[in-house]
Amino acid sequence: MARLARTAGLTTVQSEMLSTVRSFVDKEIIPYAQQLEHADAYPADIVEGMKEMGLFGLTIPEEYGGLGESLLTYALVVEEIARGWMSVSGVINTHFIVAHMISRHGTPEQKRKYLPKMAAGEIRGSFSMSEPDLGSDVAAIKTRARRDGSDYLIDGTKMWLTNGGTSNLIALLAKTEEGAEKAHQNLTAFLVDKPEGFGEVAPGLTIPGKIAKMGYKGVDTTEAVFDGFRVPATQILGETPGQGFAFMMDGVEVGRVNVAARACGIAIRAFELAMDYAQQRRTFGKPIAQHQAIAFKLAEMATKVEAAHLMMVNAARQKDTGERNDVAAGMAKLIASEYCAEVTQEAFRIHGGYGYSKEYEIERLMREAPFLLIGEGTSEIQKTVICRGLLREYQAKG
Repeated sequence: MARLARTAGLTTVQSEMLSTVRSFVDKEIIPYAQQLEHADAYPADIVEGMKEMGLFGLTIPEEYGGLGESLLTYALVVEEIARGWMSVSGVINTHFIVAHMISRHGTPEQKRKYLPKMAAGEIRGSFSMSEPDLGSDVAAIKTRARRDGSDYLIDGTKMWLTNGGTSNLIALLAKTEEGAEKAHQNLTAFLVDKPEGFGEVAPGLTIPGKIAKMGYKGVDTTEAVFDGFRVPATQILGETPGQGFAFMMDGVEVGRVNVAARACGIAIRAFELAMDYAQQRRTFGKPIAQHQAIAFKLAEMATKVEAAHLMMVNAARQKDTGERNDVAAGMAKLIASEYCAEVTQEAFRIHGGYGYSKEYEIERLMREAPFLLIGEGTSEIQKTVICRGLLREYQAKG
């Protein structure tokens, strides 16, 4: 394990699993990440390696062929993978969220249908909540699903689907029946089966080409356009219309822990690169790590890495207990993503002019870190969630 970001109280199984994943990252991800990222190439061989390790079934219950591990284990695995290349963690992130939602809220039939194949990596999930002009106002969703006999017909456009082309299952949030007292009570989660690929992959469902991005390359990010797409009512998650918002928010809490873990992984890698470079690069007759200006930067970076890791672990453990963890997950996501951006930028500065070169890994991290400030809700949204939770717990007396 790294000298920083150690986690107390892990079982022997957890420690051995993390050691295996870290070895895989060092041997199979880091040496190839630069080339794959610059080519915007899907990491097919790495994904196959993760399948063989059973990582796609990490949190899926053993009765469905998974490993039945905790959210904490999942978060620590994601941290290790993101340390190698954040895009690889993106391949399994939405998959984990969808598997979590089915495990927690699916009917027995839905669990039997999906979870064994998800554990094997044969079915890979994507998560569809955002829309082109939606922003953070999830309750204002425009995508509609109207009843047509025993089916629903879905119309609308979804945005920012990670794994939109390479997945074959979408957890989709759409507006169904009107008339509920609150807008979010009109939202329903659907499990949408689809073929992999781009273009019109099924009647009424088009996955346009990949969205070009500053970073987070290799993994495909797409839109999904629904035009009279027919889906049976039995594909409603839990077969309970109107509960989609609650189910999705449960998934988002897992996603926020995931983003915090990814941010920790990138920050750890940026710190490792800075430490290595600062001990090799010499100016004025000594390594730059021995200059106070750089030494102070390294000390501050290490402290931020440690603080972010501890908050991420706390949020994961709280979710594992079954407690509501919206505040803890929001805090972890907020501080980990902000610290990640700061640590990465300091590592970039320590590299000097070489940090701007594509030959150095820090250049890639500089393009990846900003995504985490936005993914699963901006820092401003996290602050809103945190404050609402605090007001709930600290109600003024009288």
